[in-house]
Amino acid sequence: MRLIPGTGRSSVVVALACLAVTACTNAGTIGDILGSVLGGGSNLVAGTVRAVDTRAQQIQLQESNGQTVALGFDNKTKVVYQDRNYSVTSLEYGDQVSARVQQLQNGGYYTDSVVVTQPVSGSTTTSGSGVQTLTGTVRSVDRNNGLFTIDAGNGVLLTVSLVYNASNADVTRFNNLRSGDYVRFYGVYLNNTRVELRQFY
Repeated sequence: MRLIPGTGRSSVVVALACLAVTACTNAGTIGDILGSVLGGGSNLVAGTVRAVDTRAQQIQLQESNGQTVALGFDNKTKVVYQDRNYSVTSLEYGDQVSARVQQLQNGGYYTDSVVVTQPVSGSTTTSGSGVQTLTGTVRSVDRNNGLFTIDAGNGVLLTVSLVYNASNADVTRFNNLRSGDYVRFYGVYLNNTRVELRQFY
């Protein structure tokens, strides 16, 4: 999801367009899927998340007719659930979403906003690869965006994001966080300074 330093948004958009066109070769003709829906501006497309490829920066979305659409995203793309913003990596297989889609000049498709209309039931809180045990002292809390920053020791500062399908216990714990609190939790590194919280413990 990180933009390469020194590159402009236009370069990233062109790259996303190429990726989207390539991915859709095997997923059906995207023009047949969306054709009349997209008329040059931004339009909404509803479907179920089938995959999020962070390396290719694509969201695979399956529509009700069974067709799969590849939507490019970048670090400006936001995921919204119950009026809170989350990272694209919070999306899970089976989530039902509505994405605002723009058609690119190269024929690909890009989304800058994904609204989760129905999260998949259950939560993979402590399962899956990459989950680590983390601890630290809270330095700041951004309740509007579901983020908090911790001092993990040795001068390491981490920004931790709350997943949108967090348990009620985790949401309550997050809402009660104050600067100076010591926290322990399971999380997954998104990059060197960003972590996605899976569960407090």
